[in-house]
Amino acid sequence: MPLIEVSIARGRTPEQLRALIAELHRAAETAVGAVPDNTTVIIREIEHEHWSRGNQTIAERNAAALRSCGQRGTAERRGRTKDLVMRFSLFVHMERWDESVSHQELFENLTELTLIAEAGGFSTVWIGEHHSMEYTISPSPMPQLAYLAARTSRIRLGAGTIIAPFWNPLRVAGETALLDVISNGRMEVGLARGAYQFEFDRLMGGMSAVDGGKHLRELVPAVRKLWEGDYAHDGEVWQFPTSTSVPKPIQKPTPPMWIAARDISSHEFAVANGCNVMVTPLMKGDEEVEDLANKFNTAVENNPGVPRPDLMVLRHTHVHSEDEPEGWRRPAEAIQKFYRTFDAWFGNKTTPKNGFLEPSPEEKFAERPEFTPESFHKTAMIGTPNEVIERLRHYEALGVDEFSFWADNSLTHEEKKRSLELFIEHVVPAFQEQPATAAR
Repeated sequence: MPLIEVSIARGRTPEQLRALIAELHRAAETAVGAVPDNTTVIIREIEHEHWSRGNQTIAERNAAALRSCGQRGTAERRGRTKDLVMRFSLFVHMERWDESVSHQELFENLTELTLIAEAGGFSTVWIGEHHSMEYTISPSPMPQLAYLAARTSRIRLGAGTIIAPFWNPLRVAGETALLDVISNGRMEVGLARGAYQFEFDRLMGGMSAVDGGKHLRELVPAVRKLWEGDYAHDGEVWQFPTSTSVPKPIQKPTPPMWIAARDISSHEFAVANGCNVMVTPLMKGDEEVEDLANKFNTAVENNPGVPRPDLMVLRHTHVHSEDEPEGWRRPAEAIQKFYRTFDAWFGNKTTPKNGFLEPSPEEKFAERPEFTPESFHKTAMIGTPNEVIERLRHYEALGVDEFSFWADNSLTHEEKKRSLELFIEHVVPAFQEQPATAAR
């Protein structure tokens, strides 16, 4: 029996609920065609002031929910269909730029952004893994995602990403399977080789971060085998006798797996092994997105016997209103600070103090125009709703299946929240209602 579940703000009268159900059916017909007579509709009331603005917002959310139920299905796990429009996700961490904000408050902020994203029709929330950094607070994505599983009902829960060298295949298989059980089949498993030498010096005895690829390539098939049943492993990195994942994941055949890729060999490995691909241009412009999409498409062409996986682009994003001609400047400066801090951590030249590391000084980038706020205005996804929509249309035409709204920067929580709300209110409906027709 078809099932549709939607959430609304608490406090509706029975008459209002009946009117909303009627509107739900109209939205369904617009989104996916006629609704079968035996469809069950579950309406879940929530305490959320940001989504009690009336029928227009609810209709938009219902359309998003219908698309999630009616169109994605196995397509979200194993490839793109021609009539599927680009979906959106949230990539978010706790970030502490000084000691004025507590970790508890930061986690409450992260949770609020996740609830807003779910209410706005986002497909997934992604949380990564980093160690001993106040700059990106996430020693493991798993406990955060487990908490969010209990606070949400529809949004998928992505580890974005598990750093392969820091784990054992048995731990990855068991912990991700348990989260799949806790969330009733909403786990997305992202994996990466790792990047910060700072972390490798402390967790891997000084192993070079660039050597993490062998761990990633060994981990992926081992985790799948453990999800399936008994498996003994005798690899270059890990060895263990016959074992299995307990519990087993709910999703069949397995939860979706994603590989963070940049070079062509990473794309080739991901596609050949049936993994989706996540990429980020970092501070580079859309020409880098085009290059990454070309690498992905080349890998797909080189593996004709494998169903096309999904491609996700992660990019720093901030939407400001049309009546703010200088609305780009504060987010551009905040993202500039993010990348100056990234440079300091990535350079690994100084020792942090109690988890904090000062951003690299601005003078260091005097001869690097890509580090100016004006440049970040052009390269990061910063702009009015119409400006953002125009650029995202280009991404969709490149074959991007998912765009991830990267919320990490030094803006206040209220500024981030307002940007996310503007994105949901103005950008998301453009892709729900007017699918791009570019051939893929």
